[in-house]
Amino acid sequence: MQAVQVQRLSDDLGGVALTELPMPVPALGEVLVRIEAAALGFPDLLMTRGGYQAKPSLPFVPGMEGAGTVIEARGGNRLREGDRVIVGGLTGAVAQYGAFREEAVVPLPARLDMAEGAALRAAYLTAWVALVRRGQAVAGEWLLVHGAAGGVGLAAVDLGKALGLKVIAVASTQAKRDAIASLYAPDHVIDGGSGFREQVLAITDGRGADLVYDPVGGDVFDESTRCIAFNGRLLVIGFAAGRIPQIGANIALIKGFSVVGVRAGEYGRRFPERGAENIESILKLAGEGRILPHVHARYAMSEWASAYRAMEQRNVIGRSVILPHQS
Repeated sequence: MQAVQVQRLSDDLGGVALTELPMPVPALGEVLVRIEAAALGFPDLLMTRGGYQAKPSLPFVPGMEGAGTVIEARGGNRLREGDRVIVGGLTGAVAQYGAFREEAVVPLPARLDMAEGAALRAAYLTAWVALVRRGQAVAGEWLLVHGAAGGVGLAAVDLGKALGLKVIAVASTQAKRDAIASLYAPDHVIDGGSGFREQVLAITDGRGADLVYDPVGGDVFDESTRCIAFNGRLLVIGFAAGRIPQIGANIALIKGFSVVGVRAGEYGRRFPERGAENIESILKLAGEGRILPHVHARYAMSEWASAYRAMEQRNVIGRSVILPHQS
């Protein structure tokens, strides 16, 4: 089979290649899936450089999420040959076939095509754990979403609207702001440059945002502490800006807000029952048509490098998807 493989770590994708690999053989408790679509997220890019917190042993096939058709299921009674499914894990999705643990394979909602299904799991689970589990969001609260054009940011905008939150989406370019407004109609879409504090305070009549969803870090985090409401929750998703910010405990004390770390995957591992509830909640919302992942572009397998570079250049709105059986 064909697969993209990270053979050595490199800052320029020089250690990544499209190659031929043996067909995977599922072990007991695993499911063999013909992968029809693999969605790319920023962690997939970071792993090619060794810059992500999880560092798979070399060589490895990248891809944390995908969708496809069950070919063989060993040891379980839940899945059958021909089932349309979503798969998840640290690696393995950017390939024509993959063997995945049965518990990491879930049904693909009928409303979604393969590319949309591939783009659902990681981004929307991050948003769900952030807003519902860690942020304890209440309908009617103000949600400020940074990096709203990215995969996890756009999912938070979509999910926030589905939860009845008043959403302020932040993006750096007019094209991205226009796309976000067209896709999910947040209550406000604002510029991501300096000065968003004043815009947020004006929109909320001086109250500030009850929830701040921050996958960016750096200066964005710093300024967010100046426009968060009393009893607000500043949700730390990641550090796409590169700088890990610091905050004095006195600021959180005086302004009465919480800084809350969000690790959706680890949350599910620590609390398996809640983790299963999380994915069921996302699948239910998608099945009802209340949320819908946005696929920015679909790439043939031979175009894998273009897909990665578009993500590297911050040109992707939502998720890009690689189609392993298209050459």
